Amino acid sequence: MDILFIIIGVVFLLIGIIGALVPGIAGPPFSFLGLIMLHITKKYHYTEEFLVIMGLIAAAVTVLDYVVPIWGTKKFGGTKRGVWGSTIGLIVGIFVLPALGIVIGPFGILGILLGPFLGAYIGESTGGQDDKKALKAAFGSFIGFVTGTLMKLVYAIIVIFYFVKEMINA
Repeated sequence: MDILFIIIGVVFLLIGIIGALVPGIAGPPFSFLGLIMLHITKKYHYTEEFLVIMGLIAAAVTVLDYVVPIWGTKKFGGTKRGVWGSTIGLIVGIFVLPALGIVIGPFGILGILLGPFLGAYIGESTGGQDDKKALKAAFGSFIGFVTGTLMKLVYAIIVIFYFVKEMINA
């Protein structure tokens, strides 16, 4: 049974990494569930304090992931159109361009980075903002998106570290 829990834990860790990069997948909670799956085995265990802290961090990162891009866009003068444009741009950069055979940079990284920026710019421009304001809002959206993504990615990597560390040290 422990092998099954470990396999499910690894799957959750992989979903956590994917969720750090792909919108719509809650990466941090899946990463945290990976730790829980290892914890419920008979051989590997974490302290309750550690699990509570990691769970709270997962919750905080998940909430911040939704707040930071909006804050970044608004801080730089953007509107809801810029936030929506950023999200649509990210989806286009991740899914549509590669599906069309357009992969910009290694693994489509440039599509993931440029998609939110261009989407926010287009959203703001079509909402009546002048070019200068639209670019400023797009930059804020981009900064917010990158910050949220990095928070999720760092959390996922830390969880993987503790998962592997526990398996090696037990």
